[in-house]
Amino acid sequence: MLTSNSSSLIVGLTPERFILAGIPGMEAERIWISIPFCLMYIVIFLGNGTILHVIHTNSTLHQPMYLFLAMLALAELGISASTLPTVLGIFLFDATEIDFNVCLLQMFSIHSFSVMESGILLAMAMDRFVAIYSPLRYTVILTLPRIISIGVTTGLKSVVLMAPLTVLLQRLPFCGHNTLSHSYCLHPNLVHLPCADTSINNIYGLLIVISTFGLDFLLIVISYVLILHTVLNIASGEGQWKALSTCGSHICAVLVYYVPMIGLSMVHRFGRHLPPLLQPTMANIYLFFPPVVNPIVYSIKTQEIRRGIVHVFSRKRVRG
Repeated sequence: MLTSNSSSLIVGLTPERFILAGIPGMEAERIWISIPFCLMYIVIFLGNGTILHVIHTNSTLHQPMYLFLAMLALAELGISASTLPTVLGIFLFDATEIDFNVCLLQMFSIHSFSVMESGILLAMAMDRFVAIYSPLRYTVILTLPRIISIGVTTGLKSVVLMAPLTVLLQRLPFCGHNTLSHSYCLHPNLVHLPCADTSINNIYGLLIVISTFGLDFLLIVISYVLILHTVLNIASGEGQWKALSTCGSHICAVLVYYVPMIGLSMVHRFGRHLPPLLQPTMANIYLFFPPVVNPIVYSIKTQEIRRGIVHVFSRKRVRG
């Protein structure tokens, strides 16, 4: 048990602020670096916002596939909104300090929306499996109440799983170590700063990764194995291609989400001797690449979304 003296010592070693890093070695070019980040945020909010608007205003898109797509867009907007204040603050105003509690809140938000996004990608894989395996029972299985319950359960799960991480970090002493490697607060970065045993934090963090990202990815792979098996039993080649084409956008979304995430995890665990620029670069790819790419992919490859976007802009042009 902690004595009162050791408890006060730990409180005293809790930093008031963390120091955020931009891109190592490019501090002098921060204004120029802010331009691509601003453009990315514009694409993210405009692209995902447009998809949400199209699905909301077009009643023909109130189907399971598009409702899950709307959830995916919301999760990606949540991740981007969580990083925006500190990223633009660093590159536009050289604001590199963040309050300790605000940092924990940002960490909680980023990871919660990430867990949520992983769960939604799994739900979208299950949606494609049901649509191909049992198309006649598709609307019977994936009813609106069931879709809503999947979305709510996914959101609650992410919050419940991530909340203990903030508590576990608050109890640790930092001994003056308060410099982060990113432009935002991530748990794999924060957990390396305390000057005490962080085995509980590491074990719990690993359990979250295995029970969410790992399990979700495994079930997505199983879903696509079953989808492929079902498609191969379709007699006509045209029917096979038509069935697989409905999965193209989702396969792209899975790849652009999990490949950078796996790369970032490897860098965090085994990249201490790699160039310092690699870690923030991988983190930026992981957080910014999916919300930039997914709206573009779904707008190009999904005919109904493309028609909805054209309809929205043509209607605004007529009104103008």
